Amino acid sequence: MTVLLLMILLSLSSTTLAAPKADLWPFWQASNPASTATIDHAIWQGLINDYLLVAPEQTRFRYAAVRQQDKAALSRYLTRLASLDPRRYSRNEQFAYWVNLYNALTVKVILDNYPVSSITKLGGMFSFGPWDEKLITISGQKLSLNDIEHRILRPIWQDERIHYVVNCASLGCPDLLPDVMQADKLNEQLDQAARRFINSDKGVAVRGQRVRLSSIYDWYQSDFGTLAELQKHLNQYLTRPVTLTSPSYDYDWRLNELK
Repeated sequence: MTVLLLMILLSLSSTTLAAPKADLWPFWQASNPASTATIDHAIWQGLINDYLLVAPEQTRFRYAAVRQQDKAALSRYLTRLASLDPRRYSRNEQFAYWVNLYNALTVKVILDNYPVSSITKLGGMFSFGPWDEKLITISGQKLSLNDIEHRILRPIWQDERIHYVVNCASLGCPDLLPDVMQADKLNEQLDQAARRFINSDKGVAVRGQRVRLSSIYDWYQSDFGTLAELQKHLNQYLTRPVTLTSPSYDYDWRLNELK
């Protein structure tokens, strides 16, 4: 029994580290281009203002300091988002909705389980993290974090910069943004997030002739393309252009907390 359990765990560890493919959920593809309605993300912005510390190389979240009234405010914010039908909004408003929802849900998952050393410790004995758990119901549909990222954001918008604005509460992840996503500033925010991550050591680290990249570029090769295409993408944002031949990959799953 012990050997069988070990084999199962090893099998799970090898498969769960493989990134999900972009797999469109057609239900969420609709939008209303004529809509000028906006969604209020002020509560989420207030929490970020109070608990996110932005530093040159890494932003960290003060999970341990979050007060009960702010946890309640986060729950109200998520309940409010869940009461909306994002399909009634414009594409840009939708994008901001889904990214802010993803990041707020992730913070709530950590707060609900804090203290925890890594988000990968959550989700049950045979799970690598909570990403497949159904965390919220919107328009009658139960959604997980993986649903939001891989079945809605990636296949509908098909923009590799999405990976720079969804945060998985880990030190290796692109930083949680100090400003919530805003429909009228999306392209600017996406470029800013890409530039910050790519110019950090956790994004692209150059040591002599060696280049170490974030594992994001390995996991999501289908989004970033060939090595030549990835190099072109990175050099759009790097202050010092890089040449990719046989890069290594790394990722830090430790919690992005500030105690």
